[in-house]
Amino acid sequence: MSGASPRIAPLTPPYPPEIQAQFDRIMRGAPPLVLFRVMAGHGRAWDKFRAGGLLDPGPLSLRDREIVIDRTCALNRCEYEWGVHVAIFAGPAKLTQDEVRATVQGDAASTCWSPAEQALIAAVDALHHRATFTDEEFAALSAHYDEAQILEIMLLCGYYRTVSYLANGLRLPLEENAERFPA
Repeated sequence: MSGASPRIAPLTPPYPPEIQAQFDRIMRGAPPLVLFRVMAGHGRAWDKFRAGGLLDPGPLSLRDREIVIDRTCALNRCEYEWGVHVAIFAGPAKLTQDEVRATVQGDAASTCWSPAEQALIAAVDALHHRATFTDEEFAALSAHYDEAQILEIMLLCGYYRTVSYLANGLRLPLEENAERFPA
């Protein structure tokens, strides 16, 4: 972790038993992220935050889910959450270095993306910039994704915009083992 302090102090160990059990479930043996430690200090916010999580197996592939999350965080200039996701999920999602870089520096026309992934990136960009799709964007997305997947895409974009607000607004220090935005 970098030396900066978040604007709201995170919990420090030892954690209350219920919080420790929640961290253990979420982190699977790794130390809890600063974001989780800040949120867990405020019961209502922590409960709402955990209830909104979308990391369970859903209608999208791991790869598509991570493209949506990484692109959303990159558009929101949230290096904290982008870096955590890239460090943990880029390998299992089979994202190449070029694809990871394109989530930050590319766009829907980047040649590293398949046609379905280009529609996915265009959808994330549309939601970020306009909070809606044009009929053409929705048709392009619908050519590759079903209704449940499209809803999941929209939910992921909204949830990770919120996560970006939290990480950026709290000025969270970057996690030690997280990736950094490409230069």
